[in-house]
Amino acid sequence: MAGRPLVVLVGAPGAGKTTVAAALSRRLGVPFRDTDRDIEKAAGRDIPDIFTNDGEAAFRALETQALRTALAEHDGILSLGGGAILAEENRRALSGHAVIHLAVSMNQGVRRTGMAANRPLLVGINPRATFKTLLTARVPLYQEVSVFEVNTDLLAVDQVVDAIAAWLEEQNT
Repeated sequence: MAGRPLVVLVGAPGAGKTTVAAALSRRLGVPFRDTDRDIEKAAGRDIPDIFTNDGEAAFRALETQALRTALAEHDGILSLGGGAILAEENRRALSGHAVIHLAVSMNQGVRRTGMAANRPLLVGINPRATFKTLLTARVPLYQEVSVFEVNTDLLAVDQVVDAIAAWLEEQNT
């Protein structure tokens, strides 16, 4: 199944990438894919286990492979893990794709993630400071690769989907 993603969603943890991707795929009648799930399936383990036992560098290598495969094969809605944009080669690979940045503030991101243990980079002594640092480092990269941005802070999932669907419609006219 060779294809090209209709939309690639990027954003920080808690932005709603997976939830929005699933809802958008239902709305548009296209398949949905999440590279974090691809990584877990390929590794046979969950992401926190990969981080703990193999380290972040090993996870990022798996993430790059999952991104390349999904960009080459998937023709629906693609959701990337929050750190996929960290590698320059991944940002280059996203060039020319319809990348949408789902923006989230620190307060909403913290509230939505609950600083859960399944988010290995947010676990620590001061998770709010960690999240702030993460946003500071990543937001410029999300903006670099994206062609459209939706701030999800005050929007319901359907409103985010509406905004993306309207943008897609505009691109096709």
